[in-house]
Amino acid sequence: MSVGEGVWKWVSSFLPKEVEKIKDPYARKLAQRIERIPVKDPHFSLLLIQTSFSENSFLSSCVKPSKQNEKHPLVLLHGFDSSCLEWRYTYPLLEEAGMEEWAVDILGWGFSDLGILPPCNLTSKREHLYQLWKSYIGRPMILVGPSLGAAVANDFAVNHPEAVEKLVLIDASVYTEGTGKLSTLPKIIAYAGVSMLKSVPLRLYANYLCFDGISFNSAIDWTSIGRLHCLLPWWEDATVDFMISGGYNVCQQIQQIKQETLIIWGENDQIISNTLAMRLNTELQNSSLHQIPNAGHLPHVEKPDSVTNLIVNFVGEGKLTEKISVYK
Repeated sequence: MSVGEGVWKWVSSFLPKEVEKIKDPYARKLAQRIERIPVKDPHFSLLLIQTSFSENSFLSSCVKPSKQNEKHPLVLLHGFDSSCLEWRYTYPLLEEAGMEEWAVDILGWGFSDLGILPPCNLTSKREHLYQLWKSYIGRPMILVGPSLGAAVANDFAVNHPEAVEKLVLIDASVYTEGTGKLSTLPKIIAYAGVSMLKSVPLRLYANYLCFDGISFNSAIDWTSIGRLHCLLPWWEDATVDFMISGGYNVCQQIQQIKQETLIIWGENDQIISNTLAMRLNTELQNSSLHQIPNAGHLPHVEKPDSVTNLIVNFVGEGKLTEKISVYK
């Protein structure tokens, strides 16, 4: 048995076997820590059906903190059609800084057991996160949302303000108007389109768009990491359900956000213009904007040290008294 085989012996059996092909040591280490915990099915919660927790829950995937902190639990979301492995570089740095952090898979993506095929629309995603927070965290959290995860965080903070102490939004996708015309596609066409999302060429191209100066070898390995969750049997159903539900349209919610917010943006983002970073900083009531040089759409992957420092400093700071825009 090789050393690599010995390491992978401890990876959770619910991960697709293709996880063994991943070379990135940080992704491998974080994959070993992914576990499934029971979370009440948001569909039953919304219907207010009074049944036992165990009967109407499903196993939701996440990386749990190695230790608890008396305050400032940090909950890390991810972007569109991604997973908690997106935090493979930043998670250990935040942990070393003493943070209590949860890397959570958004309902419909990641590695949860969705054999019961719950609805995966905006409302269900929100209530899934609420049930997870209520069952396991139970204290106001710092909610971190990159890309579409920022829309998830915005929507959650408006609807469950008691659960959110502060927000961190990274290259936030909050100005798109849902899935648009894609929501009206016939299901057979929707499934055909969604199946393309897990194709290697498309994912590889997306990596070149998302990251600033990525090497070919990294692009190949990061493609394997980014599409790993797509190999689960319910992924297509969950993604189509989200697409035809209309997706996220949170533009009108932005000015309702009252929580102190840190905005982080990669200066070389080719997906979402920096102009929108400045607009977001203006429209939020209590925010600061920090741009990271030589970083693209996902700076927590490309520049984990910079993102970690910003988050740690933000968590430890008091309430902002004025808007600040910092360019480093």
